[in-house]
Amino acid sequence: MKLGIFVSDFRYDVKTLDKVKADEIGIFLVQDGVYNAVLKENGKSSDILEKGKVFALGDDIKFRGFKEDQVDERAEVVSYEDIVDLMMNNYEKLIWL
Repeated sequence: MKLGIFVSDFRYDVKTLDKVKADEIGIFLVQDGVYNAVLKENGKSSDILEKGKVFALGDDIKFRGFKEDQVDERAEVVSYEDIVDLMMNNYEKLIWL
């Protein structure tokens, strides 16, 4: 099963993601979730970047004052249209955490 997971919180505990069982996981960082793609705490990137293919919503990144070149290379910056296409074509189930 291919599972798409929406994350809208910065201080998200990745332990829940460790419990998710899927053949493929796509993580959509939206709203405050995009901080996971740009900020480091104590020099360490967010663990969420290691849990699956990561997509960060470009408009939410810009709205929070960041530039796309500040996004971690493990996260792909996408548009709203891209997210819709990914949801409809690439993932069988979607959840919001």
